[in-house]
Amino acid sequence: MRHEASLLHELPLLAAERSPQSAALQDDESTVRYEELAGEIERFAGALAALRVGRGERVAIYLDKRRETVSASFGAPAHGAVFVPINPLLKADQVAYILRDCGVRVLVTSSERLSALAQVLADCPNLAHVLVVGSSAAPALAGNRFAVHRWSEALDAAPGGAHRVIDTDTVGILYTSGSTGNPKGVVLSHRNMVAGAKSVASYIENRESDVLLAALPLSFDAGFSQLTTAFHAGASVVLLNYLLPKDVVRAVAKHRVTGITAVPPLWIQLTQVSWPAGVSAHLRYFANTGGRMPFETLSKLRALWPQARPYLMYGLTEAFRATYLPPEEVERRPDSIGKAIPNSEVLVLRSDGSLCDVGEPGELVQRGALVAQGYWNDTEKTTERFRPLPGREQGLVLPEIAVFSGDTVRRDEEGYLYFIGRHDEMIKSSGYRISPNEVEEVLYTTGLIGECAAFGVPHQAVGEVVAVVVTAPTGKVLDVQQLQALCRDKLPAYMVPAQIELRDGPLPRNANGKIDRKSIAAEHRRAAEGVAT
Repeated sequence: MRHEASLLHELPLLAAERSPQSAALQDDESTVRYEELAGEIERFAGALAALRVGRGERVAIYLDKRRETVSASFGAPAHGAVFVPINPLLKADQVAYILRDCGVRVLVTSSERLSALAQVLADCPNLAHVLVVGSSAAPALAGNRFAVHRWSEALDAAPGGAHRVIDTDTVGILYTSGSTGNPKGVVLSHRNMVAGAKSVASYIENRESDVLLAALPLSFDAGFSQLTTAFHAGASVVLLNYLLPKDVVRAVAKHRVTGITAVPPLWIQLTQVSWPAGVSAHLRYFANTGGRMPFETLSKLRALWPQARPYLMYGLTEAFRATYLPPEEVERRPDSIGKAIPNSEVLVLRSDGSLCDVGEPGELVQRGALVAQGYWNDTEKTTERFRPLPGREQGLVLPEIAVFSGDTVRRDEEGYLYFIGRHDEMIKSSGYRISPNEVEEVLYTTGLIGECAAFGVPHQAVGEVVAVVVTAPTGKVLDVQQLQALCRDKLPAYMVPAQIELRDGPLPRNANGKIDRKSIAAEHRRAAEGVAT
């Protein structure tokens, strides 16, 4: 028996060897034992071999949370392929961009989702196979260049051999919105993900008796880590596709959940609903990620579950997790993001690479086994964010690469860190990172506007919401309601502008002749403050 995982798929496989009959996955309808999950992972790896999927080729998974999502996510690495989880909230054009960008060869999805993608898959030249899960018949797609297979039939195919894999090989590509246009694919190795699972599980003290709630999308690093940390410990994961906060409450009570990780907007909602008294008997911890939790919300949660340990965390998709605040420090410094997680180092640096003094703002830079391999197919952005640490081991021919977060922080006398702000113009709403350019590009595709600028404005419940300033095309009248309706049709809910302001053009430019988004956002805020006062 192997005792320690070094590859991603070994996390559930080793748990199955240790305790085959223990629950690995749960939902309202069924429980999947580790033995069953391991078998399905190995059968999916065999299906990819039968389809002659090459080592390192990409396997995209466009599903909600279900057992097949998990089996494919770990089965692709077991074969030696690279899994690409796609947020199920994304629209067809956004899914197609990801499929094209990383040259996906195999897509795992449902019949309903495949129908929604029918018009865009023709523009995905590398796609060779689609595996359709569920009982519905696969839709008939005219003129497609790829083969469509039923999930159950593909997993019954005679398997071939898996590829040789080591821990520095690429295991996954997680797409996260960038500051310029389309989302960036963060390339992660087996070592990145396994080291992250072990680190987080160690400080949260995950154990076999834990039942973790998977409320976040599995396409998020924090969402997927509910699987990896649980499997490392041999714990169980409740897969929840919730619509309302009360669905979360019901799942926590029904499955006797011991650990919840969520983003601030969900925590805010969960403090506004009634909780059964019995939850306090089994909830061991709650963890926050994706932005600072409001102090009022934190206080309500601690009063609601006085026995549960709160973990306040900060992290990047580019390095999984960076810091956490130990529960015993929450009372003293609830506004801190804590210190570096185990097996990682976090530095606060000036622009010249030197260390900042206590209290001096600087850029958060992370080094260690969790630092990703870079951005897929984007040398410029990779070079910008992944760089050698100045002054470290200068004699090395291959210097160590750290990730420069773009976030400004400060540290206190005891080494605890405090978040100040971002260098770039990313919008962070409900735990999502939203690119202004991505929103603007969709607005332009409507054909209804002349110019536009998107930016974030503060919002008490979700952190920020998207606001846009637009102009009408020359000589035409702009119907703002029609534009809003098209945004709802073309964008996921979290990216739909909450505010659309119509102005006379042209919009202000900066010295380079580009639309000056920063000055427009500042003017918008001043105007809003003037109305408020």
